[in-house]
Amino acid sequence: MEERIKSYDAFYRFYLSEHQNTTSRFLHAVGTTIVIALTITAIYHRNLKLLWLVPLAGYGFAWVGHFFFEKNTPATFKYPLWSLKSDFKMYFDILSGKISLNGKNDHK
Repeated sequence: MEERIKSYDAFYRFYLSEHQNTTSRFLHAVGTTIVIALTITAIYHRNLKLLWLVPLAGYGFAWVGHFFFEKNTPATFKYPLWSLKSDFKMYFDILSGKISLNGKNDHK
């Protein structure tokens, strides 16, 4: 049986290693952008029905990236909360230039 990751820092390093493909990272970024836009739009327009689209957008784009480009299993299946946190962390790390879409300058 494989050992569970015990710290978030170790998990984030693992998370980035599971997101090396440029297209996969791009799809994650697109999905996260849509998630943020849908959430803001739902709140602004007081239309909470839009929120049911949030998981579709977030997971839909991410899972296409994993299954077709990374060819691995999404970390969310084993670490749902750390994975969600890491998706937003990776998103903002990409936007800030801390990491790149191509995974070449990731901090380890």
